Amino acid sequence: METKRSFGVIMLSLFLLLASQETTCKMGVEARTCESQSHGFKGRCLSDHNCGLVCRNEGFSNGRCQGLRQRCFCTRAC
Repeated sequence: METKRSFGVIMLSLFLLLASQETTCKMGVEARTCESQSHGFKGRCLSDHNCGLVCRNEGFSNGRCQGLRQRCFCTRAC
């Protein structure tokens, strides 16, 4: 009877340890995204793909069109 109880306590402790590690890993993956208006994109932004190409040439990871004035904004992880 005593061995079943200690086995249950060990299994519960192991489960809690693994669950806490899973949460820690997920929190470390999240990153903030910073935006900056593109300096090299000319004209109205009509395609996220074209905006992204210009932003990658400016050293950012990607870009997208946004706003009523259709400007190209570059994005990168902060």
